[in-house]
Parts: sequence; C-alpha cells; structure tokens
Amino acid sequence: MSAKPMGTGTAEPRADGAQRALDTRRAGLWFGALAVLLLALSAARPLSVPDEGRYAEVSRWMLVSGDWLVPRLNGLPFFHKPPLTHWLQAASLAVFGVHPWAVRLPGVLLGLLMVWFGFIVVRQLLGAAVAGRAAFMLGASGAMLIGAPYVNHDMGVATWISVAIWSFARAFSFPDRQAPHAGWACLGFLACALGVLTKGLIGVALPALVMLAWVSWTRQWRRVWRLPWVRGLVVFFGVALPWFVVIGRQFPGALAYLFGVQQFSRYLGTGFNNAQPWWFYGVGIALLLAPWSVFAGLEGWARLRTRRAMTARTGKDPWVALCWIWLAVILLFFSIPQSKLIGYIFPALPPLAVLAALGWHRLMDGRRTARAWLAALALLPVLFSVGLTVAYPHVQRREGMARDVALELRTRLAPGDVVLVTGDYPFDLPFVARLRSPLVVVQDWPRLRAKEGDTWRRVLLDAGGFEPALAAEVLRTPDALQQEAHVPGRWLLAPNRPGPRDPPIADAWRLVDRGRAWTLYRSSPLPASERPVATR
Repeated sequence: MSAKPMGTGTAEPRADGAQRALDTRRAGLWFGALAVLLLALSAARPLSVPDEGRYAEVSRWMLVSGDWLVPRLNGLPFFHKPPLTHWLQAASLAVFGVHPWAVRLPGVLLGLLMVWFGFIVVRQLLGAAVAGRAAFMLGASGAMLIGAPYVNHDMGVATWISVAIWSFARAFSFPDRQAPHAGWACLGFLACALGVLTKGLIGVALPALVMLAWVSWTRQWRRVWRLPWVRGLVVFFGVALPWFVVIGRQFPGALAYLFGVQQFSRYLGTGFNNAQPWWFYGVGIALLLAPWSVFAGLEGWARLRTRRAMTARTGKDPWVALCWIWLAVILLFFSIPQSKLIGYIFPALPPLAVLAALGWHRLMDGRRTARAWLAALALLPVLFSVGLTVAYPHVQRREGMARDVALELRTRLAPGDVVLVTGDYPFDLPFVARLRSPLVVVQDWPRLRAKEGDTWRRVLLDAGGFEPALAAEVLRTPDALQQEAHVPGRWLLAPNRPGPRDPPIADAWRLVDRGRAWTLYRSSPLPASERPVATR
C-alpha cells in the first residue's frame, strides 16, 4: 500500500473529476502563456554586454571549433564555469541557428522547469491551491521574466538547486516509510550533479545546507542514514565527475583555477568587482518577486504573532518550515561575500513564492475580488519586464554594444580575414558577426599582466596561460597596429571614445563604418616586399 505524503492531510477537500480537469486545463493555459511570453521577451532585444555577449559567444564557439569539451572565450580556454550551460546553448544554436533568442532558449526552458517542478511537488506537500498560486507568482515575477531570458548561468543553477531540494523534500514526505523514497532521492542527487556541472560547488553545497538545516529542525536524522547513498552517489559522481577528470588531465591547474580562484577566492576575497553591503540580497529578492514578496512578509508576520512560526512538526508545518529555512540559508550564504550580483539569489525564489502564496491565502481567500486583484498585480511585473526589454538596448548603447558595426562587418568579411580590436573588448561582436577565428586583441599585455585587476583583460590573460602558443597569436602588443595596417584582409575595431592609454590608429587604416560605440577600419594593402616585419 502506498504511503500518504506528509502535509496533504490538512489540504483542501479533493475536487471531483470535472473540477480537477478544469484546474489542469487552467494550469496548462497559464503555463503555455508564460512560455509564449518568455519566448517573446527572448526575441525582442539584442544581446546585452558584457555577460550575454560573453556567454553566448563561448557557446557559439563550441560550434565553430567543434570542441565541445573546453569552453573557450576568444579561442582561449575559459574555466570560470563548468560547461553544462554552454552545452545546452550550443545545442540550441546548432538546431535553431545563431540568433539571440536561440541562445536564450535553454534559460527559458530551465525557468519553466523551475516553475513546473515546484508546482508538482508543492501540490503534494501543501495542496493544489497553494501550489497553483506559488507557480503563478513565481512565473509572473520580474525575476523570471527578466532572469530566464538572460544568457548566463544563474537561472540554470537556481533551477537545479530548487529541483534538488524539492526532490529530497518529496523523498522525506512519506511518513509510513522508515526510509525516504529512493526514486525521489536519486532525482535529488542527479539535480545536484547537474547543478555542479552548471556552476560548480554551490550546485551541491546549497541543497545540502538547506536539507541539513531542515532535517535538524524536524529531527529526522535517523531517516537521513536510510537515504539511498550508494545509488545516489553513483548517480552524482557518474554525471558530475567525468568532465572535471578529463579537464584536470588535459589542463594542469585548470581545476585549481576554477574552484580555487573563481569560487573560493571570489567567495572569501575582497579584490573582486561588484562589492555590495550585507543587506543587498534582502532588498534585492523582495524587488525580484515584487509585488508578491509583500504577501510573504505578511505571512511571516502573522506566524510570529500567533507564535506558530515553524514550531509544529505535523501536517503542513514541516514544509512551511522548509521554505523559511531554505530562504534564510540562501540569503545568509550569499550575503557573506563582498562581491554580489543580483542573479546569485535566484535559488531563494521558489520558497519565497510559496510563502507569498500562503500569505495570499491568509489575506485574500474568500474575497470576491481576489481573482481580479491577482490578475491586476500580475500585470505590474509583466509591464515592467516588457518595458525594460524595449528600453534596454538604448541603455546599453552607452556600454559599448557593437551590434551595428558587427552587422556591417558580417556582410564584408571574407574567409581568412582577421579582425583586430584595440582599446576595449566588443563582447557581442564575435556572436553577431559570426566570426570564424578569434579576435586579435591589442593591448600592452606585458604591463597589464603584472597589475590588472578583475577585468576582461585579466580574464584573457588567465585564459592565455592555459594555451600560451595561441595566446601569443591573439593577444598582441600595440606595434601590431602598424604591422597589420598594410596586410590584406585585416579589419580593426576601436572605441569611438578612446582612453588616454589607447594606442593611436595609424593613417593607413581606412574608415569603413562608425557605429554608436565602435568604429570599423580596413587595412590598406602594400606589396609584400614593403610590409613591416611582424614581431612578437
């Protein structure tokens, strides 16, 4: 006989077959509408810089190079993150072509997975009404509408973390079993492995911290030892480990760089960009889930007033406690480092949405105008996201978008041509222009090597350390501008507003196109006997 899940005993009475069918149809229509809206937002704007241009190009380069093992930026090994996001994006580009919406599609699908999987599990733990409202609030939030169609790793790792936590929670939700449900637990181990392949150790560390805190609160340690550890660890290491083993053998020092520099040092260090105060994520997540986060606050206040905040361990309360613990652990974990980016807090969105749904139930259920208010409030994040999507390209013009000159270059570029860039790095240009070879980046690299901080220049210098021969070809010093000016098939990009240390553009470079942020030049060929001798 199947066990009855914890938390369903106090749920609303089971609807008849017709009502269940109607609820399923409504959920399907809502989910379909969310998918269409996310796809429309994905297609409505060009790539932003630097993040979307950088990560989209890493994925595109897998197709160009045929190397699906090593993520590469400008042809150089890029070991800031593991490869799962780039595998998914490269596969989408292979199927649908090199378009911004295609590289955004995996993020959209992962965001939809976060909403759908949470709905499936929360429906069993807290009832269909809470699950439906939580899914609606999470989908109709700025975090989902802006974060899912954004090309980086944040939505992906947040989805796998949420799938892992919900899976382990579901495994523990069968009180008549002495051991947690093995199938759900193994799904949790698989999600942790996919989280590690997406963004490293937080893919397993955060689910582990949340579940350890919750198990301690609910005093279920005896059941922890009965998890299917052997099968689960076989699944986890079988999925997560092979890529790291291969990369560690092929590139000595790559794992120390990925885990040591890009994860531990970035988490504990003080020399990285984006320093923010400790309260940054508390305010940030409230805005990301606005206006629904107000109802989560009301739910917390009501529980404190009635002295029932996570005190009972029967019925629904263990799962409400899980949501509060989950939210607190994620907020605390990411508030410790000085370097903070808003997308890091995405793993805290699912529990906050559930708490907001509970707060809505407490305040609005039974009111005739509840459904109208729900629809009206949902319009706020939708209109904000649409407005931001439309306005964002105009804002980004000031940040060095090279799309206009990239489109011009794409029509003129011939096989074998080489593109040089000086002064700055046009993150979106290789993707938009569909370059088949790396950019030759002209900087005073010997000087920068000793003093450059957490910038794109340091990223390329670090990447070049793993393949010095290729780095010598694509990271050139300023004398390359003079040497290449008379070689056929050479193109040069320079910022419209050069910096004080940028090398001058030789007169031999002919102006081709001046965009909003970048200027495109072409070389003036000389006979081979008269060309300057190249030096490295």
